[in-house]
Amino acid sequence: MISKILIANRGEIALRVLRACKELGIATVAVHSTADANAMHVRLADESVCIGPPPSRDSYLNIHQIVAACEITGADAVHPGYGFLSENAKFAEILDAHGITFIGPTAEHIRLMGDKITAKQTAVELGIPVVPGSDGEVTAENALETARQIGFPVLIKATAGGGGRGMKVAKTEADLDEAFNTARTEAAAAFGNAAVYMEKYLGKPRHIEIQVVGDGVGNAIHLGERDCSLQRRHQKVWEEANSPALNVEQRMKIGQICADAMKKMKYRGAGTIEFLYENGEFYFIEMNTRLQVEHPITEAITGIDLVHEQIRVASGAGLSVTQEEIVFSGHAIECRINAEDPRTFVPSPGTITHFHAPGGLGVRVDSGAYAGYKIPPYYDSLIGKLIVHGRTRVECMMRLRRVLDEFVVDGVKTTLPLFQDLVSNQDIANGDYDIHWLENYLAGHKQ
Repeated sequence: MISKILIANRGEIALRVLRACKELGIATVAVHSTADANAMHVRLADESVCIGPPPSRDSYLNIHQIVAACEITGADAVHPGYGFLSENAKFAEILDAHGITFIGPTAEHIRLMGDKITAKQTAVELGIPVVPGSDGEVTAENALETARQIGFPVLIKATAGGGGRGMKVAKTEADLDEAFNTARTEAAAAFGNAAVYMEKYLGKPRHIEIQVVGDGVGNAIHLGERDCSLQRRHQKVWEEANSPALNVEQRMKIGQICADAMKKMKYRGAGTIEFLYENGEFYFIEMNTRLQVEHPITEAITGIDLVHEQIRVASGAGLSVTQEEIVFSGHAIECRINAEDPRTFVPSPGTITHFHAPGGLGVRVDSGAYAGYKIPPYYDSLIGKLIVHGRTRVECMMRLRRVLDEFVVDGVKTTLPLFQDLVSNQDIANGDYDIHWLENYLAGHKQ
């Protein structure tokens, strides 16, 4: 069994993992940059190690320093959280070579699903529905022919991409050259890999993702779906479980397809299979081989602690539940509270002067923030996540409206006012939105 876990991350996710470890009686090691010396997870961990200066490349992405921290503290496992090294196959391999357990999938599966082209080919082999598109990398020589075969409009995407970078739409043949070249340039700059592929561009899809967990030896379960359609620049803002767009039959069918695929792969750990959903059809986008930011809403409707499951599987204990034992209960919504101007979304680092988290039945706040905490300018602007659960979606929305009014973060600008607007919007109340809805809404409310 695992006896000591080093948490190779920061912020709310580091605190989230630390809490799970404490509940399981596992010792914890926090690593941190000099900018995060006073972070909450550092204060609460059993041990802490400074691994470098503020820039991520010199600290949270510094594999050598993290491995050294494991050796210094005697940590026999590493939980990577999300972001940073969570989907780095080389990191998983290096830990394995040092006899340290990586709490995540195998390096092989990380690499397999990390390349968008290979991931799509794998999805086809596993029986997961995919969006029509190119068989592999698209080049300048075959771009036009490929686009004509797929049919305009088309979406050009970086093979090594993520977060919306290296992604461009060509609505007509006249748009293709510029979109193709821009996507390649962005991909090369962001990922060091200019390769792109092409897919059919869907007009008004929803973004639906399925949570899966596998034990690495052929057993796997799904924990339902999350609707992540409310996005800005391909970044999720508000997530729901279950999706207002799906019925029970659709939910269980796509969930079982994903669970069966993970069984065939002998996938180990938590993962999320992401789809675009339009006109009753699911189209595979990608698979994230890690814990998702929005995992708490799945925990809310299932009562299953996903970090506990990750640690169980990594230690060889297997899954704690079977598919038949999972019961879906109620509705949950997560709002990502960022230190940003709610209109321009410009980051707002600084010192939090007052911080009051809301409470009450069905309310959870995952945050490492506190009054006096200084938000550093070096990392993402996430202050925390507000998760609300209710017996029905209507009850959940009413509860969310109440707790947004209770949430106090002073000293920096936050996105709380945006969510106060959204929770009162009729389209949102009706669950009538797609992946373009939020950007259209924001464009219509510019001053």
